[in-house]
Amino acid sequence: MRVLVIGGGIAGTATALGLHKAGLDVTVFEAHPDTAEDIGAFLTLASNGMRALAGLGATHAVTAVGFPLTSLRLLDSRGTETAHTPLGESADPALRYRCLRRGELNAALQGEALRRGVPLRHGVRLESVADGPGGVTARFADGTTATGDLLVGADGLRSTVRRLLLPKVRPRYAGQRVHYGCTRTAPAPGPDGSITMVRGSATAFGYTVSPAGETYWFAREGGDPLPAGTAAAPPAAARERLLTLLRADATPAAGLVEAAGDAALVTNATELPPGAPWRTGRVVLVGDAAHAASPATGQGASMALEDAVVLAKALRDLPDPATACAEYERHRRPRAERNVTVSGALSRNATGTVTARPAEPDARLLRQLAWDTPLSAVPPEPGA
Repeated sequence: MRVLVIGGGIAGTATALGLHKAGLDVTVFEAHPDTAEDIGAFLTLASNGMRALAGLGATHAVTAVGFPLTSLRLLDSRGTETAHTPLGESADPALRYRCLRRGELNAALQGEALRRGVPLRHGVRLESVADGPGGVTARFADGTTATGDLLVGADGLRSTVRRLLLPKVRPRYAGQRVHYGCTRTAPAPGPDGSITMVRGSATAFGYTVSPAGETYWFAREGGDPLPAGTAAAPPAAARERLLTLLRADATPAAGLVEAAGDAALVTNATELPPGAPWRTGRVVLVGDAAHAASPATGQGASMALEDAVVLAKALRDLPDPATACAEYERHRRPRAERNVTVSGALSRNATGTVTARPAEPDARLLRQLAWDTPLSAVPPEPGA
């Protein structure tokens, strides 16, 4: 089976790693001319994302960058600590939450794909998709084409694959602007390896400090969407609005934003409506192209990594792409769309705080992500 993966970001490269591990002939096509290390802000991979990486055999590639997070602190608007708990599966070093820049994760996964011999073509922008009974053909802006048995759309929130084949499915604003920044001159208070979540009077704020003393932070605020909708340096008025909201509380948040200066960006919290199609013919969507959620739960990258494992296992174990993609969707849709719903609810409540769940991981998910366990041995969720 030959598989074309459109998009060399987190979802696409992870999917290629899984398909290659499953023994399929896979090629990745990426519009950006290089590894895009400079794209995006920081993110956290949760324990479920790290477990998916283990299923792909890529733990070592990712633990070489970023730093682990082992506990979660909660502060109220007065700066008072209200809780401090273990974060995820903190007892296992390979499954600890990990904080890293999006570009670092992207580069690590691409490096691992190249090390394994997965072809990865940069600088090729998709223009059209022709799906037929004998295969699916992608045509690129440089005039080249590629034909395969299956095309995986892994090209993110503003997916070209989805736009071409499912034009009625469009992202929508989830009710918040989200600011990201890095403060290098004023390390924030808190224990090592902790992420601190602040429930402000009008914002939700979170930060963590790297071993090098850099403080990575985010802030979520309600309001009208940004006109451009894409990540960019915040206009002066947007930065001052955020600072005014943060200064109303006695927390470290305002000081961290002030000290960051221009090392910040702002974007709209955006989501795809649940129930939208994930596949048509010989094309299937993964990651944000299928089920983008607002960033409130911090699960976007981890959900994409889960998709990569489950789709690879389905294509490995089932006789044809159509059957495999249907099984992938049956296993993944309930969990992914629950994340969209929960994250959207948090985004529409600007001060809502995400709390970690240190309980034992779900047994069904463990079996889905265990590489040697076939999906046939994993019962889908009731009603799936």
